[in-house]
Amino acid sequence: MHNRRGHSRLRAVGAGPDHQLVFTDRVIATLVILRFQLPHAALAVFYGVDRSTITRAVHECARC
Repeated sequence: MHNRRGHSRLRAVGAGPDHQLVFTDRVIATLVILRFQLPHAALAVFYGVDRSTITRAVHECARC
């Protein structure tokens, strides 16, 4: 990648936005979706985040 870019990285490894939901909120959101089949969009409104944030949190927690 360095040769193709012609320079070193612009950002440090792992840089970027952090999770918008803390770990406990991600676990609770996952449990609510799995138990009550609540749509991701409805839960996103409850937490005040985007639907994709809830979807990502559920996929991360479901893998564990």
